[in-house]
Amino acid sequence: MLRGIDVSAYQPSAFSTEGLSFVFIKATEGRSYTNPKLSAQTKHARDAGLVVGFYHFLWPGNLTAQAEYFVKHAPEKGGDILAVDWETTGDGTHASNAEKDSFIRKVRQLRPDNRVVLYTNRHFWLNVDTTSYAGDGLWIADYVTAGKPRIKARWRFHQYTEDPVDKNVADFASKAALREWATGA
Repeated sequence: MLRGIDVSAYQPSAFSTEGLSFVFIKATEGRSYTNPKLSAQTKHARDAGLVVGFYHFLWPGNLTAQAEYFVKHAPEKGGDILAVDWETTGDGTHASNAEKDSFIRKVRQLRPDNRVVLYTNRHFWLNVDTTSYAGDGLWIADYVTAGKPRIKARWRFHQYTEDPVDKNVADFASKAALREWATGA
């Protein structure tokens, strides 16, 4: 299992990369928020040789506008992974299954050279999701033993704790295998 983390504006620009193979960086949310540390965190991750992913926190409505906003702000580089973060929003709502699926498809259309994955928690996957559509792969959050999320579906990434940071594992034999998958090979 490969180790990685995900970061947002809450983490420093120069986060620890020791022992990591990958990182997901929050790029955008809705149609107006961009992570103010996005450029610095991206440079730091690339300088450390990590496989880099970017995620968008999805709000209900305006899916095309949100997808366009995300790809406008997420750095464009082959081999980067794009993710949609589908969970309950700050105001207690969430995008529907159709909206989640539409967003993933629109991002794939706008960025055909990038893998697009779904990030969601175990509760959403088992109780809210009705389509099981996760684009190019599922990134599941379930705070249990690393690499052992309590779901039957195939997953690519598993967020297993948020203490002290969001820690993840990836189901790839090596960083080279992850990089090869991320480039679409």
